[in-house]
Amino acid sequence: MGGAEAVIRAAIRFIDERTGSAPLLRKMLRYAFPDHWSFLFGEIALYSFIVLVGTGVFLTLFFEPSLGRTTYEGSYDPLRGLEVSLAYDSAMRLSFDVNGGLLMRQTHHWAALVFLAAISVHLMRIFFTGAFRKPRDVNYYIGLTMLILALVEGFAGYSLLDDLLSGMGLAIAYATTLSIPLVGGDVGFLIWGDQFPGANDFMSRLFIAHVLIFPVIIGGLIAIHLLLIALPHHTHFRGGGATERNVVGTPTWPGYALRSLGLLFATAGTLLLLGGLIQVNPIWQWGPYEIYDGTNGAQPDWYMGWLIGALRLMPPIEPSVFGYTIFPNPFFGGLLVPGVVFTFLFLWPTIERRVTGDRAIHNVLDRPRDNPRRTAIGAAVFTFIALIFLAGAADRIFVSFGIDYGTQVWIFRVAVFVLPAVVYLVTKRICEELGETDWHPLRGPSGPTVTRTASGGFRQAPVSGAARVSESRRPPESDSR
Repeated sequence: MGGAEAVIRAAIRFIDERTGSAPLLRKMLRYAFPDHWSFLFGEIALYSFIVLVGTGVFLTLFFEPSLGRTTYEGSYDPLRGLEVSLAYDSAMRLSFDVNGGLLMRQTHHWAALVFLAAISVHLMRIFFTGAFRKPRDVNYYIGLTMLILALVEGFAGYSLLDDLLSGMGLAIAYATTLSIPLVGGDVGFLIWGDQFPGANDFMSRLFIAHVLIFPVIIGGLIAIHLLLIALPHHTHFRGGGATERNVVGTPTWPGYALRSLGLLFATAGTLLLLGGLIQVNPIWQWGPYEIYDGTNGAQPDWYMGWLIGALRLMPPIEPSVFGYTIFPNPFFGGLLVPGVVFTFLFLWPTIERRVTGDRAIHNVLDRPRDNPRRTAIGAAVFTFIALIFLAGAADRIFVSFGIDYGTQVWIFRVAVFVLPAVVYLVTKRICEELGETDWHPLRGPSGPTVTRTASGGFRQAPVSGAARVSESRRPPESDSR
């Protein structure tokens, strides 16, 4: 370790003599990171994004974003001689004829799935622990914006291939765009350049948005997000000397830097293993997109499932005035439902601040049980999203289990109103009881032990000291670290 310290000191001295930044570097190396496992989801999202950029650069070198027609003459025999688009042809050649192409394409796809999953779980951690409170409310809004852009970016990515799955997804997106009141037609023409499937240059514009515009914006938001984490310092859970004025954790060097580097390699390695061993989005099975063709076998990526479910659950309602349709039906499921969900998430810090009157600065996080109402509301919203997500797979449920599609729709329509209310009441009650007893399911019982005496009676044993550790002496979140 002495040799490493000497190298670091020499490097800092070299930089300081030329920039005068030694105090800043010293502060950066001593910056403390909390040790709680739940903070790792944000890092997984960051490292998935790095894998996305790396594999995306490779794919860009071989992909041709064009709806121009050509005859497929690649290695996949069942499609040979079929007229396809240049985009589909290049994607097929990437999959079968370019060395490492299929590995890169599938790793890229898996990285997108994990990226969005990690952001979603990270957002849940922030919501349920109150990490969105002052002074981190602005950073919370940046994270939400990043999630919305990541959803659009992921959809744009798998829409480029011009296979049956991407074509059906774009058709749904086109119909949803046209449903925007008053300006839907103009917006649709602005994006597609013509009636669906769009002008010949639509695919190239989508490609530029996917490989340049959205990645640059998301990368910039990630940089701002990390900066706004570091400036006021990290949040942490109570216990182990944690207060509103300090950070209890591991310093950047050497502990956290090496640990984070290990997580980077683990994330990249796992994504490469997924890309090499587990098939995802087999476009040769879906086939090229044709407007007249469709199948229930092709399902969108998981993060689009809740939007598909919302479209399926909406009843056939289209309000009109004097024969003019104000809200075409796709508007409700495709725009209104996600709009309401994200508006709620954006407004929640303001709502909680006004309801509770709490405008103080918070660096110590809540446990979910510490705020039963917030936790119950979050659980209810999650239940609502999960139900419409399941409704997005209604056709697969019909194929797999034989449950009538219409029956499923009505079951889900009732469930999205009833189950969130039930989950709210149950979750609130559980949090209140856990808060009163401070009991943790993974710690075992913390109450007294009752034993039977030799004479047949019962005796209550005194509570052990281990089960009744005072709050001031409890190690930092020993229940979950």
